[in-house]
Formats: sequence, C-alpha cells, structure tokens
Amino acid sequence: MSSNGKEFVSLNIAVLTVSDTRNESNDTSGDFLANAAVEAGHSLIDRALLPDDVYLLRAQVSHWIADPEVQVVLSTGGTGFAMRDSTPEALKVLFDKEVEGFGEMFRKVSWDEIGTSTIQSRVFAGLANGTLIVCMPGSTGACCTGWSIIESQLDNRHRPCNFVALLEQVKAQRLAIEAAE
Repeated sequence: MSSNGKEFVSLNIAVLTVSDTRNESNDTSGDFLANAAVEAGHSLIDRALLPDDVYLLRAQVSHWIADPEVQVVLSTGGTGFAMRDSTPEALKVLFDKEVEGFGEMFRKVSWDEIGTSTIQSRVFAGLANGTLIVCMPGSTGACCTGWSIIESQLDNRHRPCNFVALLEQVKAQRLAIEAAE
C-alpha cells in the first residue's frame, strides 16, 4: 500500500528487441527492460528478438496489440538513422494516438547524458488498440534513460496522472468482448 492508499496494479508487459546482431545471450537492453519491469512489480508475459524488418516488427506488435492480455510493449532498437533502423516506420502506422511527450522528455533527459547527439534519437511512444507501445534505442544506457521516464507512468499511484487506469479499462473491455464471443 502506498501513502496515497492505493494498492499497486501490475501490468502485463511484452518486450521486443529489434536487432540484426544481437541474440538471446547478448541482448543486454532487452534483459534490462524485462528485469526492470518485473522488479517494478509488473508481469513479463512475452518477449521477442527480431531482425530490423518492417513487416516482421509490424506483425509481432500487431499480434500483441490484438491480445487483450498485453497492456504494454517495451521495444528496444531500430530507432536511429542507420539504413536498417526502421522501428518508427514499422510501428507508428499502428498507433491510434501518439504519446509525443515521451520522445520530447527522452531527448531532454538525454541532453545531459550525450549532448547534441540526442537529436539522432527517434524514440517514440503511442497507443494502439488500448496498448501502450514505448520504443527506445538499442543501447542499454538509453533503455535505462527511457525506463526512468516511463516507469512512473506505469504506476497507478503516480500523480497527477498515469496510463494505468486507461490500460486497465481497455483490458477489461477487451476481455469482456472476448468472453461474450
């Protein structure tokens, strides 16, 4: 129980690593996000590591946003300007609403860490079918920065606002529709 009297609400989180070079044994960024989510009290319900391919990424995230159990997708990689970096192109088309503040805040915080290099970050977040999707760079340090920004928004006790009530409401509606079918 927190000081504001609310019990913590655990969210169901999936983690996606986008990389042409990493594998399960050296995916430090995906490991960080998965561990951070669990340590914060959330449930890690799926994880994938895919090459930087627009259609593979779009298919995986489409699967997750169609699943009423998945409430949040944390993605790492593919957000830079290298030829194969295509996470924004793959996933932004799925969004119903963009969470512009995440990218803005990430670059603001990154300024103190990497200076003007932060302009090369195409981090972004949005809502698709009631699922929050947060896309961060591939470096573990950048994932730490991204998590430091998004963690409080995944805690129902955070004031004045957070995403939890919305995500819980959508999950309940989706499960009710699924049960009625």
